[in-house]
Amino acid sequence: MKHNHHHDNAAGADSQLVSVRFEFTDPTASSVCVAGTFNDWQPESKTLHSSGTGNWWKETALAPGTYEYCLVVDGKWMPDPLVSETVPNPFGGRNSVLIVASSPLAAHLADAEKQPLIKDHFCDSSTGELANAETIPPLTKNNQPKTKKL
Repeated sequence: MKHNHHHDNAAGADSQLVSVRFEFTDPTASSVCVAGTFNDWQPESKTLHSSGTGNWWKETALAPGTYEYCLVVDGKWMPDPLVSETVPNPFGGRNSVLIVASSPLAAHLADAEKQPLIKDHFCDSSTGELANAETIPPLTKNNQPKTKKL
């Protein structure tokens, strides 16, 4: 299965490599490989190691960038079941997407961008309850809630 979709992974000579670990679990599998844009879709170049109990793993170093890949389990190509982001491939299947960040901070920020943002909700400091923006009283110049005098 050759894939001609290229990505901008321009890894210069001074590019820092990042350790990446692929993992897969299938107690009935006899061979597991990974093929993607990082190895020119050649599964035999990245064979996963078996722990003997159905757990498979492979550590490799990749330059920061975005990659597409599939697992090849007993000759069958499939997206990585542990990865939620996939894209269609030209063969009618799906490829998993791997984003290799240049630093732990960049990885954290990339993960944070994928989290849902709660808008228009604030915590009431007196009760600890989540309050909707419409129920929060307006603030004074000192950022104190305006209160009604009884």
